[in-house]
Parts: sequence; C-alpha cells; structure tokens
Amino acid sequence: MAETATLRPGHDISRVIKGGWQLAGDHGEVDRESAIRDMEAFLDAGITTFDCADIYVGVEEMIGEFIADVRQRRGASVADRICVHTKLVPDLTLLEHIRPADVEAIIDRSLKRLQVERLDLVQFYWWDLKMGAPLEGLSVLKDLQAAGKIGNLGINNWDRGQIAPFVEAGFDIAAAQVQYSVLDRRPAGSLSDWATDQNIQLVCYGTLAGGFLTENWLGRPDPGFLFENRSLVKYRLIIDEFGPWDVFQELLRALKTVGDRHGVSLSSVATRWVLDQPQVAAGIVGARYARHLPRTLEVFDLSLDETDRATLDAVLTQAPGPQGDVFALEADRTSRHGRIMKYNLNTKPVDNVLGADG
Repeated sequence: MAETATLRPGHDISRVIKGGWQLAGDHGEVDRESAIRDMEAFLDAGITTFDCADIYVGVEEMIGEFIADVRQRRGASVADRICVHTKLVPDLTLLEHIRPADVEAIIDRSLKRLQVERLDLVQFYWWDLKMGAPLEGLSVLKDLQAAGKIGNLGINNWDRGQIAPFVEAGFDIAAAQVQYSVLDRRPAGSLSDWATDQNIQLVCYGTLAGGFLTENWLGRPDPGFLFENRSLVKYRLIIDEFGPWDVFQELLRALKTVGDRHGVSLSSVATRWVLDQPQVAAGIVGARYARHLPRTLEVFDLSLDETDRATLDAVLTQAPGPQGDVFALEADRTSRHGRIMKYNLNTKPVDNVLGADG
C-alpha cells in the first residue's frame, strides 16, 4: 500500500509523487495522450500527488485534462483525491518589475490550466532575491491563500538562509522542494534539522538523478555530456560533483547489491534511502507511463536494515557529493550548473541552453 504523509491538516500526500518535469519540453518525445490516460493508473495505485509548475511547458494543462476527465467519468469524490503541487517561478527578466497583479494572474492561469478552483500547494521560487520584491510576491500568495485560491504555501530550491526571512516574516511554509538523493545530500543536517524545528517538510526531486540511478547505467562507460535531454546533462554534472564515474559505478553496484537482497530494483533502493532521511515527506519520481508503475510501487514494500545501510555507506563516505547550500551551484548563473538552466520559460520557452562546458 502506498505510504502517505501530512503536510498540514487536511493536506495529505502520497510519499511518492508523480513528477511532471519529464513531461515538459527538452526531455525527449512524449506520447501526450498516453501520458494523460496513464495518470489514472497512478491515482488508483495510491500515487495521488502530482508535481508540476507554471514553467513546465504544457504540463499543468495535461494534468488539468486528466482531472477534468476523471471528474466527468468517475465523479467529484474520485477527482478530489488528486492532489496537485505546482510552482510559481516568475521569469528572471521580470523580477525587477513584477507587480502583485502579475503574481495573481500567474495563479489564475494555473487554476485555469489545471481546471480546479484551488491549488493544493504553490511552491514559490525567485531566481535572485536581490532583484525586485520577493517578499511582496509571497505576500500576494498568502493573500490568495486567505481568499481560498491556494491551500498551502511552499518554496523551491532554497536553503535555510533563504527561507528563514520569510518564516520570520510570518509566512507558514509547509514544504521545501529540494534536490535530494544518494548523489546529492546537501539538504542533510543544516536544512533538515532547521526544517524540523520550523515544521517544514522536505519534498525531494532528483531522487533517481534523471534516470542515472537505475540499472540502465550499471556497467556502462562514462558518456560525457553529449545528451539531447537537458535533465541528463543536469544530473551528469551532479555525478561529477559526487565523484569520478568509477565511484558512481561503485554506488550503482552497492544499490544493486541491496536491491538483490530484497528482490527489488536498485532505483527502489535509491528512492527508499531518500524517504528514510529526516524530515523527508516525499520523493518525486518522473515515471511517465503506467508501465513504470510496478517498479515505482516497489519502494513501499522495502525496508532498509543496518546491513543495507552499511553497504551504501561504504561508498557514500568516500564520495561526499556536492558541497554547500541547497541549489547554490545551480543558482550561480556563471557556473556549469547555472548555464544549463532556462530562466524565462514563461515568456521565452525557446531560450537557448548553453552546453555544460560551453
């Protein structure tokens, strides 16, 4: 049975969330009709929570079509089981000039796309906190929460230093969405300890590193960075921060050893490891179609013991992974990590992407 967590009273989520980034542009060909149709299988299996964003081109609309179809065929009681987490990410070029009315218009657009009257969770991200008025932007969301358009507020890709001023200003932040995996343990310790004290739960993406933490990459030579898929470039850079490719292969072998003990995939072990970390409410998994569902559900039947953790720790202790604050590498727009980001997807979805070494 799928595990659940409670972010706030009345806001229950599945501990594995169906991710939406893989359904957006730059992630390879997507069979749109199949992807929408197959969302129902996830819902019926207990994966009730879906992650998307205003900047994931076309994904809010896809989930909205799914919700509307379920509501029409199976009624409101079934459709209301669907929990959607979206994001509000104003374009970098707009930060200096964005007005409260602009923020509300983005929320109204998400409501329309998702075909719902209230957004369960809106996760706020501001590319550069030195630009514009981020406190005013989040204040608008708080007002819209009071007006019933938003259920709860979250943030995206910030560490405690960026979140704390908003908490101190009186905002109730229910969740922090951060990258967290056996490759990238930056949220551990400082952020997770502080989040516990603040009743902020971690919702984690990158748990499978864009598919690198699967059997598909076990035993394969280093591919470099020649990928058409931007997600693979992003996570290949994280592997570089983790350690050389041969150490990454050691990690895959350790994950497979643990998985073989329990009769599950190494990807299920990687996801379970994240779910077992302090203050983690859920992990986001980018499973596109129903054929990925059986493996996605394996994690709920898996319990890691001391022997399993020792097997993984033997590799993790020699490869500490990315250092510093959550998203600090990516937030540096001059870094290899920052140069692959797209900063204006609401207004310029065809922004050029520089290569990882360019």
